[in-house]
Amino acid sequence: MSPIIERVASFDYVVFGATGDLSLRKLLPALYERDRDGQLPDDGRIIGVSRSALSGAEFRAQAADALARHAAPLDPNATDRFLARLDHVTADAQGAEGWDALAALLEGSADKVRVFYLATHPDLFGPICQRLERAGLATARSRVVLEKPIGRDLASARRINDEVGAVFAEGQIFRIDHYLGKETVQNLLALRFANALFEPLWNSGGIDHVQITVAESLGIERRGGYYDRSGALRDMVQNHLLQLLCLVAMEAPASLEREAVRDEKLKVLRALAPLTGADALTHSVRGQYRAGAIDGEPVAGYLDEEGVAADSATETFVSLKAELRNWRWAGVPFYLRTGKRLPQRVSEIVIQFRPVPHSIFGAAAGATLPNRLVVRLQPDEHIRLRLMTKEPGPGGLRLRAAALNLSFAETFKRRVPDAYERLLMDVVRGNPTLFMRRDEVEGAWEWAEGLLGAWRDSGERPKPYTAGTWGPSSAIAMIERDGRTWHEDESAVKDADPVVLGAAA
Repeated sequence: MSPIIERVASFDYVVFGATGDLSLRKLLPALYERDRDGQLPDDGRIIGVSRSALSGAEFRAQAADALARHAAPLDPNATDRFLARLDHVTADAQGAEGWDALAALLEGSADKVRVFYLATHPDLFGPICQRLERAGLATARSRVVLEKPIGRDLASARRINDEVGAVFAEGQIFRIDHYLGKETVQNLLALRFANALFEPLWNSGGIDHVQITVAESLGIERRGGYYDRSGALRDMVQNHLLQLLCLVAMEAPASLEREAVRDEKLKVLRALAPLTGADALTHSVRGQYRAGAIDGEPVAGYLDEEGVAADSATETFVSLKAELRNWRWAGVPFYLRTGKRLPQRVSEIVIQFRPVPHSIFGAAAGATLPNRLVVRLQPDEHIRLRLMTKEPGPGGLRLRAAALNLSFAETFKRRVPDAYERLLMDVVRGNPTLFMRRDEVEGAWEWAEGLLGAWRDSGERPKPYTAGTWGPSSAIAMIERDGRTWHEDESAVKDADPVVLGAAA
C-alpha cells in the first residue's frame, strides 16, 4: 500500500550555505524526493544563498549534478520540475552585499511560509538572523532552522540562542538533529507507546543495560579545521547520542502535542548523573585513531590529517557509562560509544533484558541467552528481537537463539525516506516535535561540560587505537568490568550453533 502524501502549505525555502556539502548532499536531494512524491506545492520555491558568484542557471546546474550523485535514479519530469523551483542569491552573511536582491526576490510572498535554513557555521547564526530582521524578511510565518552544533560549550550555545531568539520566537526556531528524523527512531516511539508488550519490562526490573553505538568508518573527511576544535563528544555525544538516550529512557508523554515529547526528553537530561572528577575518568574513555586499514585499504592516522595540529589532543572516539537518577532507571547503566575510523558504519540501540530468574533447562552454563532488542538506525534499518527457541527435531532438547526481524525495506516494500525528508517538511508544517528546544540544548551542554572539564583537568591525552578497530582496549575493559560486553551484529544469531540439553535421540 502506498503512503498517503498530503501537500504542505505554500512556502519559500531559503537555504544559506546552499553550495556547501550539507546542502548539495542532503538538503536538495531530500527536497527533490518530496517533490517527486508530490508533496511540494506548485508555487513552492527554493532559494539558495551563498557567497559564490553564481547565476540562477549556474546554481541549477550545480544542483542537477548533486541530484545525479545523491538522489539517483532520477525521474526526468520530476527533475525538470524541481530544478525550475530553484534560484540563487549571492550574499555575505556579515556584510550588506546581496540582501536587497534577496528581499526583492521574496517581495510579495509574506503570506507564504518562509523557511530560512542556516546550513552555515554556528558563528553566523546570529548575524544572519540580524540581517534578516534589518531587511524586513522575518515575517510572522517565518521559521529558522539551525544545524548542529549549537555552539561548542554552554556559554556559546546560550549566546547563539540569545542572538537568534532576539529575532525569532522560540516557536519559530527549529534546532535540527537529523537522527530524530530517521524512521527507526520514530518507530522506537511507536514500539514503546503503541504496544503493550514492552512497557511492563521497560524499567530497571526488566532491563539489564542499554547500549547506544554510532560508529563511522570514515575519518574527518577534510574537516580537520572544524573537527580539531570539536572532537567526538561535542560532535556526536552532546547531540545525537543524548537525544537517542532520551527517547529510550523518557516517560510516556500524555500525547504527541508539540511540546509533550520535548518536555519528557528534558526530564531525562535533568536526571543524568553528572560525570565529573574521578567518576568521569572511570566511566569514560576517549581515543584517537592511528594509521591502520579499513576494508583492507590503508588510511592515515588522525595527526596526519589535513588541518589537524601535530600535537592535537582531540578525541576521535568516546565511550562512556551514563546513569539516570530516577525510579524507572536507577541502577541501569547506559553505555554510549561513537568514533571515527571504526570497522564499520553502524548506528544502533541495544536493549539488553535481564535473564530469566530460574532456568528449567538444566545447569549447563549459557543454556539460555537474555532477550535482546536491537533497533538499527543505519544501515539496513530494522528492529530485531532475540528469543530463545527449541530447534525442531526428536530427541534431546536443543535451544537456539533466533531473531524476530522487522526490516523496513522488506516489510513495507518501498524506499525508506531519508531523515531530512521528514524534518524539512515538519518545518513547513510548523511541527517541532522532532526538533530540540532551547532548554534541551542547554541541558545537554551543561552535562557535557562536566565531562569535558574533567578530561581537561586530568591532563591525560586520548588513548591511541588503530584505524579499523573498535577503539582503545580500555573501552572494552570499561564495560567488561561490569560483566558485560559490547554488542556484535545479531545477524550471526541465525548461524549460531544450538545449545544442546538432555540425551541424544
